[in-house]
Amino acid sequence: MVPPNAPENRTEDREFGKEWWRGAAIYQIYPRSFRDSDGDGIGDLRGITEKLDYVADLGVDGVWISPFYRSPMNDFGYDVSDYCSIDPVFGTLQDFDALIGKAHGLGLKVIIDQVYCHTSDQHAWFRESRQNTDNQSADWYVWASPKADGTPPSNWLSVFGGPAWSWDGRRQQYYLHHFLSSQPTLNLHNDEVIAALISAGEFWIDRGVDGFRLDALNMGMHDPSLRDNPAHPDSGTKLKTFEMQQHIRGMNQPEMTKVVARFAEAFRRAGGDSFFTVAEIGGAEPLSRMVAYTEGRSLLSSAYSFDFIGAMHADAGAISASLTAWPNDLDRGYPGWALSNHDCHRVASRWSLPRSPQGRNVRLFALLHAAIRGVTFIYQGEELGLPQADIPFDKLVDPEGIANWPADQGRDGARTPFPWTGNDPYAGFSTHEPWLPIDPAHLPLNAHDQCSNEESIHHFFREALGMRRNNPALRLGDFKDLSDGKPLIAFERSLSGKTLICCINLQAEAQTWAHPVGASRILISAGLNGQTGMPTELPAHSGFIAERV
Repeated sequence: MVPPNAPENRTEDREFGKEWWRGAAIYQIYPRSFRDSDGDGIGDLRGITEKLDYVADLGVDGVWISPFYRSPMNDFGYDVSDYCSIDPVFGTLQDFDALIGKAHGLGLKVIIDQVYCHTSDQHAWFRESRQNTDNQSADWYVWASPKADGTPPSNWLSVFGGPAWSWDGRRQQYYLHHFLSSQPTLNLHNDEVIAALISAGEFWIDRGVDGFRLDALNMGMHDPSLRDNPAHPDSGTKLKTFEMQQHIRGMNQPEMTKVVARFAEAFRRAGGDSFFTVAEIGGAEPLSRMVAYTEGRSLLSSAYSFDFIGAMHADAGAISASLTAWPNDLDRGYPGWALSNHDCHRVASRWSLPRSPQGRNVRLFALLHAAIRGVTFIYQGEELGLPQADIPFDKLVDPEGIANWPADQGRDGARTPFPWTGNDPYAGFSTHEPWLPIDPAHLPLNAHDQCSNEESIHHFFREALGMRRNNPALRLGDFKDLSDGKPLIAFERSLSGKTLICCINLQAEAQTWAHPVGASRILISAGLNGQTGMPTELPAHSGFIAERV
């Protein structure tokens, strides 16, 4: 039985042919924490399959599943030791095939992570590469000899703190790692490496996946001359050493666009014109790289940055500026957006609005997901309004959190198990103590209770996403900013003579707003007490989507 809000009647194929992903809403699943089917305290592929009906009923177009490949789990799957096998903690290839079949039966596309900038140091490629300087894989990673004084070849820094170089006694050289020392950086200047990565991607395309999310893609190429990075102008204000540099040498190289083009062409050839590719672009001022990786029809489908997930405060002006930076010209590139994911604090906490009633702010974020131009990604639990979990230091497992505590408690608080129920042991996630503790604050927000409550945050999310799915103007229409310098988010989406208007006030004070001339009726709202006419003053912490009539 297909759930009533499943995507069987969607409009994308009629509007954009095979480009189903334009205007899509995609639900991110972090496998370790979604649903444990075998009672070991760690989520798995069978657990995801069991709960896909819940995801389809929310009204999204697809799921993005974070890494489940074989890995020593030093970075919980983003340190891949075999691109073409599944780690036993998550299941088997047969479990994955069953997941694909169930998802496609529900009308859901399946997007999986591909980590192409680094591997685990346990990968066969690196184990061979580190042996000496003349083996078959010797140039598959970034190696360099020390300076005359024995120090690393450049001043490049790791995201997780400290130098981005580690010494290897066997090769008598340093190797580059942008993250943990157990995550050596691949050398994408080497054509053989690119070919091997493409082959790994084709393995999963043959198993039926519909798209790839390409992790940290702008870190995939380095300056071969190994010149030092300059200091950041505001380095004295930064908490993390990585943020004290301008990363213009060890990553963010313009030559990466050619590699991106090779990936995009190969995956379209293997997966067809409908195959979806989205790049994660980190770092400062990412727009130029996002455009470079998606411009025209021969590169990636989309890209998303840390514009929103990296913002610690809800700044209406900054949000409007980010949205306005993407014109309606499809050949210039196509944006992707996320308010939360597995690497950042949950948006319900980061963008908490002073004096906002419980749940009001999350409803405003749901309106943004519903109306935004581009691909929008919803992180598991966002639809429940989950806040960032509070994890005591002795329960932390994230290496970044442990290294930077207490100034930054890391990523564990966004990765805690999904609360399916409020009363069952371990919130219905598992029958065994989970790998991360469940925050008691999440229990009242559990999925079971919210799904049966028409006043819940989940119900509002479902309604908002249903509106996006059923209104081509919201999914596919042109974008026009209407904020006019006001401290609110206001824009219209228009397609084929139909126009919808979205306006969101994140402020603790009411805001006057000169709405477009002409009659409009409100279709969905938060904080307006059922008002159906267009307001000239938007109350604090309120928002709506309206249709011009």
